[in-house]
Amino acid sequence: MDKINLDYPLINLSGQEQPMRCWTIRNAVEGVQIFGGIGSGKTSGSGRMIALQYLSAGFGGLVLTVKPDEKALWQEYCKLTGRTDDLIIVEPGQGHYFDFLDYESKGEGMTENIVQVLKTVIRASQEKSGGGADDPFWESALDMLIFNVIDLCKLAYGKVSVQRMFDIVQAIPKAESFTSNDKRNLAFTDAFELAQQNVKNQIEVWEQLNEDVIERLCQADYQEALFNALSDARTLKAIDQFFLESFMNLSEKTRSIIDFSFSGFLFRLLRDPIYSLFCRHASTFTPDDCMQGKIILLNLPVKLYHKVGIDSQIMFKYIWQRAMEKRDVSKNGLPVFLWADEAQNFLHEHDPDYQATARSSRIATVYISQNLPNYLANMGGAKSAYKVKSFLGTLGTKIFHANADVETNRYASELIGDGYFEETSRTATAAGQFSASRTKSLKIDRIVRPEDFVRLTTGGDLNNAKVEGYLHLQGNPIKDDCSHIKITFDQNFMSNINNN
Repeated sequence: MDKINLDYPLINLSGQEQPMRCWTIRNAVEGVQIFGGIGSGKTSGSGRMIALQYLSAGFGGLVLTVKPDEKALWQEYCKLTGRTDDLIIVEPGQGHYFDFLDYESKGEGMTENIVQVLKTVIRASQEKSGGGADDPFWESALDMLIFNVIDLCKLAYGKVSVQRMFDIVQAIPKAESFTSNDKRNLAFTDAFELAQQNVKNQIEVWEQLNEDVIERLCQADYQEALFNALSDARTLKAIDQFFLESFMNLSEKTRSIIDFSFSGFLFRLLRDPIYSLFCRHASTFTPDDCMQGKIILLNLPVKLYHKVGIDSQIMFKYIWQRAMEKRDVSKNGLPVFLWADEAQNFLHEHDPDYQATARSSRIATVYISQNLPNYLANMGGAKSAYKVKSFLGTLGTKIFHANADVETNRYASELIGDGYFEETSRTATAAGQFSASRTKSLKIDRIVRPEDFVRLTTGGDLNNAKVEGYLHLQGNPIKDDCSHIKITFDQNFMSNINNN
């Protein structure tokens, strides 16, 4: 599409006798949540149709994977829509690499950018494992450790690497055993001494250029002038205060928790294939490629790579989200999609905030999951229920397939809402003379009862490849002043496009 039309139709929601009402790109960039139980057809029904429509419309996108067969599925989608050349498969042996530290080091706020990425993945991992805590002390302590380790790397070596950060964290000495000759402290002391020497060289040059002014300054004014002139000198002092005065004096238990939160994540990044794909080689692709119509598929399925597969995909997802939000849609307004089946594996704390502005950035999020408890279990910490509801509230379209989960079905029924129904009652008496009467009254009840979702067809040969689902859409009513519609999705949608 040369010119982006947000009202471009993707799915026809109206029947033959109804006025035309379509699900458009405008609806797509408001976000989609698909729920459905095992074997409900959520991936092969509504998921398939939406994916093929996005690809046909020229969207770029990012695909996260949980199951090993998702690579073949998206290869099929791209083949059906003529997008095979746009598919970038990131996996061992494919020759595609992304140096995330180099990418985040460009532009302003290098340290802040890297800290945000690392911290987001670490906290997401803690929440999923049930170890997350909402105590601000732990979050602040972890923030300060990451900030100072990164700044120490920058001052000492001029760049940041995962290996050097890991080595420094492992070698931070304890106060009572801190000696520069202790080989256990070598990585830390080498970096610290090199940083001191680099800053000292800067100070000497500054003093030579400002000798007349410096002679008239007292000690306090000298330090203020130095810090104002050389930001690296101010940073070095902050590093010195943090490590030598604060961090080294923490209790062993407190410090070990903070240490392992950071070093444990870095350790997983240092293991192949993640190290080779995201830390070792120069980038052959970046998130920006999606703005040109590329589809990046991270074929690091959770079922094969487990925790490191989750962490690496959350990391790239967060970097991708920030890149898409930064772009100027007036210059490049191509819609892009974020696709996550079994999406509960890839949630992080910034998702609600990101999704709240995704529409203006033309990002079409599609999250697929079996039920609400999946989200509740993976968005840990206090108030997890409110976090999930806040997140789901940012997704404008929700599709509900067959489901046996009571909580999800209740949520769907309440979302669709109540309606008026006519209730007829009859009475009859035969005492003396027969009489009968019939009365009608209106009652309020759920438009779609929770138990109705259990009976939706699930596709396959038994149902002639037809999958039923209820689509709920925020905004203008779809028909008859209702914001929902029951749709039948074809599992063979576009499957014969290349056979005609």
